[in-house]
Amino acid sequence: MMLPVFFLALRKKFVKNLILLSDFLKKYQKFVIIIRRTFLGGEKMKFLHTADWHIGKKLHGFDLLAEQREAFKQILAIAKEEQVDAVVIAGDLYDRSVPAVEAVEVFNEMMIQMNLKEHFPVLAISGNHDSSTRLETGGPWFNQTQFHLNTRLEQAFQPIEIDNTQFYLLPYFEPIAARLYFEDETIRTIQAAMEKVVAKMQESFLPNKKQVLVSHFFVAGSEKTDSETKLTVGGLDVVPTALLEPFDYVALGHLHGKNALQAPNARYSGSPVKFSLSEMTQEKGVWLVETETEVHFQFRALKPLRDIQQLTGSFQQLTDPAFYQEVNRENYLHVQLTDRAIIPNMMNQLRKIYPKIIGLERLNGRETSNGNQKKVVQIEQRSPEEHLHDFFNDVTGEALTEQQAQWVQEELSTLNQLERGK
Repeated sequence: MMLPVFFLALRKKFVKNLILLSDFLKKYQKFVIIIRRTFLGGEKMKFLHTADWHIGKKLHGFDLLAEQREAFKQILAIAKEEQVDAVVIAGDLYDRSVPAVEAVEVFNEMMIQMNLKEHFPVLAISGNHDSSTRLETGGPWFNQTQFHLNTRLEQAFQPIEIDNTQFYLLPYFEPIAARLYFEDETIRTIQAAMEKVVAKMQESFLPNKKQVLVSHFFVAGSEKTDSETKLTVGGLDVVPTALLEPFDYVALGHLHGKNALQAPNARYSGSPVKFSLSEMTQEKGVWLVETETEVHFQFRALKPLRDIQQLTGSFQQLTDPAFYQEVNRENYLHVQLTDRAIIPNMMNQLRKIYPKIIGLERLNGRETSNGNQKKVVQIEQRSPEEHLHDFFNDVTGEALTEQQAQWVQEELSTLNQLERGK
């Protein structure tokens, strides 16, 4: 009778020792990484290039925090697997200049896990969606934990050195910031500003180091999607690729597709999560960059928690169990409807089957009550002013007066300024 008790106790002790050994190995791995980073340095280094986390962003009203947590979990796993020396976030940490409390809590959790618990240095900048004033409040504290967060232009001229690499962290800025910093009234465009900025950075280049620029702007020849906010008007935001040539690698943020720019030494990482229908076919992930004699980089894909998918068919097809049981109804779905007839309570019926519909488009238009066909325009192609004009017309049957249109313009301008934190 004592034998089973003996083996039970032995197994319990064995399991306990396995747990202790596992904990030891995890701590040992972290210890080795810290020692290597602190004392040994090296002739090369590895870092992850990420950007445009947009923590707190919603997709047509749907909260994406779960998707963003999952993407972060995978980014952290890649960082640990590759034992990288740093993680870069090239702007737009948050989606709004005044993020919601939940968004701040989620981002704090991420940084505590990555920077404090796993001891990865974080090199980050503010983007056009971030409030530089709010982000910089923790700067002195962050630097003590190797969380380097630059939010002002003048900070970009003090490179962060890790192993064989100098990182120049250049946050998003308007031309006026460069005009004031350089005391040069001729600086009116981001191109003119960047000419001055890059020239000043080159003054501190060390010949035995690699130089990496981390920034958040639109490079000439890049391709946009619907989810990026336009920075300026009339092409004034464009930076020529020739200005980036002095750097061994340029880690860019702002555009959400990894293939937005194909330059020998520059890449957009793209966002880790899909934020619009135009990003439906994009592969999301991070760049793993290695600086040696030459700079090498490879893309590491992330698997979405929920994907964006497009469904096309008639109302009868879409509501047929044989059809929708083959669809992942947890995905975010954009519906293309082939019917022309008016279908009462159509959206509510569809939402009962597909709870995460993010949009509906009639491919062939629809018939109005008098039998005429009404053309449907893609929402993404219209400005807020046009939406308000159309809404007023649909509700009242009348067009906005000049005075009403002026009020609309003034209110939207005020909202845009508040959104940008000005």
